[in-house]
Amino acid sequence: MTIERPGAVTLRGNPLTLVGPEIKVGDKAPDFTVLTTDLAPFQFSSTRGKVRIISSVPSLDTPVCDAQTRRFNEEAAKLPGVEILTISMDLPFAQKRWCGAAGIDRVACYSDHRDASFGLAYGTLIKELRLDTRAVFVVDAEDTVRYAEYVPEIANHPNYDAILETVRKLLGS
Repeated sequence: MTIERPGAVTLRGNPLTLVGPEIKVGDKAPDFTVLTTDLAPFQFSSTRGKVRIISSVPSLDTPVCDAQTRRFNEEAAKLPGVEILTISMDLPFAQKRWCGAAGIDRVACYSDHRDASFGLAYGTLIKELRLDTRAVFVVDAEDTVRYAEYVPEIANHPNYDAILETVRKLLGS
């Protein structure tokens, strides 16, 4: 049975339906498989043992998604040992082009376009658009979700301060 959450988020005030469960703090982080920019499958479980930030964006080619990914790329320099994943429905070719043009070198971009594995596992898949909504999750080294934010209005930024504070606490800094 597929879980649908009508009106869970909005885009410019218009309600949209998210498909999949709502992930909450304390949940075990679901595994998923996405594609690298070189079309290789990447399984989230391969990152166990590290603190991870999962940044879900609708498309890297939009202003807020661009700014969000650039912000996490900048923050990565101050967070040694933290793996930052940006996931979108963009094709791997478009992600590779965008990352090269934007100078993204500390954040790994992954495509959810093939199976929506991430979107369905984390409840970020927007039914009406087949894009992933804007959301951020912080997962500890033991795969427990320590921060979960589904940004209510997709055109808005996530709470960077709260995300980074959670990560710093996990790192003990």
